[in-house]
Parts: sequence; structure tokens; C-alpha cells
Amino acid sequence: MHTYPAIIFQRLLLAITLSLLLAGCSAFNCTRLEQQLGAEQNLITLAEKITDKLTQDAFPPLMPRQPDLPILTTTFVNNDNLKETSRFGRILQEHITSRLVQLNYTAKELKLRQSLLMQEQSGETMLSRNLRDLDAKQSLVAQAILVGTYSYTERVMYISARLINPKDRTIISSYDYRLCMDDNVLAMFGLQRQPSSSGDEVDPPRKSLINTLFY
Repeated sequence: MHTYPAIIFQRLLLAITLSLLLAGCSAFNCTRLEQQLGAEQNLITLAEKITDKLTQDAFPPLMPRQPDLPILTTTFVNNDNLKETSRFGRILQEHITSRLVQLNYTAKELKLRQSLLMQEQSGETMLSRNLRDLDAKQSLVAQAILVGTYSYTERVMYISARLINPKDRTIISSYDYRLCMDDNVLAMFGLQRQPSSSGDEVDPPRKSLINTLFY
């Protein structure tokens, strides 16, 4: 005989299951249930999640409503080649910048120029040199700089986001995310989904260049 709380729990579980079936969920992407329960990746929601986590975990804490102490945001770049970005990297930066403003932080976009980039195979020096150049210019009045990288294999992307103290280049908060690339995200890289008999699970990429640089 079912008790009243058990019946309530069963109905709640059924309602949740039905809502997932009707609406879909990107958490099921890159799984065997993707065709039945998968959904399009919402990059605005992803940017909000990254921004909220970075700002909540920042130490020392960030200060909102400080027009003279902005947060500088940079475009997310390819972890294997820090000179390379994409539509995905630019869109993610723009959505994170918007979310920072919604949270009452002053945010400014910082576009990396080709003249600041070093030669290939010098990624760590390039990133360090960019930050030193910023120290001499804008970053003296910035409370943090957002930097981010991504790397992907087949349909799985690994995203690393950091807030950096521009004065001493220490990491004040970080967030890592595993993203299944749907058709829209793949199209941002000029890619298409390919059938695979070995499945979608892949090994994680090598250690992030950002971690190598700041630890």
C-alpha cells in the first residue's frame, strides 16, 4: 500500500520526466538518449553559468557598481593555438560581458590585436606579454581580466575560464566546463556531425596553457 508521500514523489518524478521529454535537455547530448531527449545548446545560459560562478568564487571578491574599476573581457581562444579564435569564442565573450553588466559590474571588451601576438609555438609567452602590455595601459585601473580557452575533439569541447588579477597575474577564480557540440556549435567551426561507431566519449585534452602559465 502506497503512502501519501510516496504517491506525491511518484507524481513529481513523472512530471519531471515528462517535462524533459517535452522540452529536451542538453545534458543528454553526446549520450545514447540524445535523439530522444537531447536539445540545442543555449550559449546565453552557458555564459551566465560561467559568469555567475567566476564572480561568486572570486577571491578577493569583486566590487560591483565601480565605474573606475572595470572587468576587462577578452575573446576565448583555442588552447592549442592562442592566436586562433572563432565565432564561438567571440560570442561567448559577448554574452559573458552582457552578464557582467546585468550583475552591476562595469565591463569593457578588450580585443587582442595581431601586433601583440608572438610567433607560433610561443603561446605561454604571448599570453604573458599581453598581460604585461595591459599592465602599462588599461589594467592599472581594472580589477580583473577575463581570459578563456577551449579545445575540442570530435564533438566534445572543454572550456576553461579564468579571472586574472592584472597587477600580479594571479588567478582569482576559475571555472571549467565540458560541452557537447551540437550542430549549431559545430557550424561555428565549419564542422558537421559525423557518424561514429566508437561513440562520442573522448579523453580530456592536455593541461590548459593558462594553468601552465599561472601555476
